Amino acid sequence: MINNYIEINGRNIGADYEPYIIAELSANHNGDINTAFKIIEEAKKSGADAIKLQTYRADTITIDCDKEDFQIHGGLWNGRSLYELYEWAHTPWEWHQELFNKAKEVGITIFSSPFDSTAVDLLEELNAPAYKIASFELVDHALIALVAKTGKPIIMSTGMANQEEIKEAINVAKVNGCKELVILHCVSGYPAPASEYNLATIADMSQRFDVIAGLSDHTIDNATAVAAVVLGACIIEKHVTLDRNGGGADDSFSIEPLELAQLCKDTKTAWSALGKVNYERTPAELGNIKFRRSLYVVKDIAKGELLTPDNIRSIRPGFGLAPKYYEQALGCQANQNILSGTALSFDFFD
Repeated sequence: MINNYIEINGRNIGADYEPYIIAELSANHNGDINTAFKIIEEAKKSGADAIKLQTYRADTITIDCDKEDFQIHGGLWNGRSLYELYEWAHTPWEWHQELFNKAKEVGITIFSSPFDSTAVDLLEELNAPAYKIASFELVDHALIALVAKTGKPIIMSTGMANQEEIKEAINVAKVNGCKELVILHCVSGYPAPASEYNLATIADMSQRFDVIAGLSDHTIDNATAVAAVVLGACIIEKHVTLDRNGGGADDSFSIEPLELAQLCKDTKTAWSALGKVNYERTPAELGNIKFRRSLYVVKDIAKGELLTPDNIRSIRPGFGLAPKYYEQALGCQANQNILSGTALSFDFFD
């Protein structure tokens, strides 16, 4: 494995550590930096480990062209051109320093998805601690190589990619110096139905490509993410907004702060419940052993009398012989008087 854990800002991420929760800001600032500040604050309050941006301008991700290739038909952004969508949704570059400062102020890690070399240059100036490669950019080997050469940890989403494309992207990252890599299983639908997530892929992905795996979740609740943790996801990424009905580019498939807080809580609970293979009693069980069934005298028995179904039974509590000795005890002769309510012992018969 290229690594069995990665480290971002002093936080270890891997199977032996609590799930790392990334709150995706994306376009949910809706053009207002104060909204972006508020989302950063809410992400920290909710218990998320990181806030993630997307660093592009409309002209670094596409061109302003009226040709049919550049038009969007159907879905959330129907009727817009790609340029119009990205002009609407992008996070202004002049905000980045302020957003990084805000994250530092509230005490949450911040990094971004770059979409071209100029974005990488900007994020390097800001000393971003890690990089995310978006699903749509997984086939951009030049971008992956450039990011890998920074020496920072890389998180790559795999939405739409087949096995060969994932393998190629991982190889490009490794060849160009990446030592800390996580790949995120993802369905690039907005929103994406849980029924299409095929979460069994997470464990296979980790084994097949010999890397840490996680989930980029575009469903509209937390059930898929919690299930993913049980199946080995070490990172959960989720779009976060202040108001799902806010009308922004990504609002409708994002979770709100209270849901983010629940996600942070539930994924950590799911992870802690995984534990290890164990057939021994746990501390929580030790005090209840006495309430298991065992053999008791339920009717006074005189010395020399036989043990029968009338005078011994398997009942709670558990201080007597184990119920598996019931048949062995039947027909034996009591070697002393035994009062009803006495826990049966081998000492009472021969």
